[in-house]
Amino acid sequence: MDKQVEVDESARADEIDYHGVHQVLPELAYKRLAMVNIMYFGLPGSKEWVLIDAGLPATAPMIVAAAEARFGRNVPPAAIVLTHGHVDHVGGLATLAEKWDVPIYAHVEEKPFLDGTEAYQPPDPSVGGGVMSQLAVLFPRGPFDFSRWLRTLPEDGAVPGMPGWKWIHTPGHTPGHVSLWREADRTIIAGDAFITTKQESAYAVATQRPELHGPPMYFTPDWARAKTSVEKLAALQPELAVTGHGRALQGPEMRRALDTLAREFDAVAVPAHGRYVTPEVRRRMGAQPEESA
Repeated sequence: MDKQVEVDESARADEIDYHGVHQVLPELAYKRLAMVNIMYFGLPGSKEWVLIDAGLPATAPMIVAAAEARFGRNVPPAAIVLTHGHVDHVGGLATLAEKWDVPIYAHVEEKPFLDGTEAYQPPDPSVGGGVMSQLAVLFPRGPFDFSRWLRTLPEDGAVPGMPGWKWIHTPGHTPGHVSLWREADRTIIAGDAFITTKQESAYAVATQRPELHGPPMYFTPDWARAKTSVEKLAALQPELAVTGHGRALQGPEMRRALDTLAREFDAVAVPAHGRYVTPEVRRRMGAQPEESA
């Protein structure tokens, strides 16, 4: 399978290169760490900021350096918020938590994978699409234990340290995956619920050509819930989307592509075969009710 929703270059978000990060709004920036993005929320120079996700193993020094350039030395974040706990999103977390000693927030359904209780389900290299799928078997899948700092996201949907934002439960890629949404300007931090590069392909990861994809195929075990999550986010009609993989996108061309991804999810996002794609899964996806946030 080699399908995607193509996106015109005009959908690339307006960005400012600010001390090694891509600033898409005065208070929101992301940094690409090899194949994954982490995000910083807070105005430059602010003493109140939040880190969203924590990158690959060994990237903590780069995360800290960018934070110090943006917010100053010895200014820890108010919190670290996780979209989910796969290793490319928590790889630097132990080092950062030890350094900053701040709370780490995740959805309650993600907690078992972050408190040392459970490992994630095995990846599925059989989905194809490129070398990244083949390498997925090498990715650590836990259990990871950050229980000393781990907190559950508030039940009312608030995001600690990010006034005006709400978290939305967008499972499928992982049970407790969340996206972050700000209604005031329709900005979404989608994590891996949908992404803007073909993550299975090392070439696509390197070139970062804008495309709309579902979550990385090799590490998504629940395609029915993943489909519902994309439908939920597309219905919000975001103006700006920052994702866990790929460049930020914005505007009507991005919304058109996201609508297409939601509408054609079965054909575009779901692999033709794999350990998590069964006739039962296909039947479920045909009549999956929408979940509440």
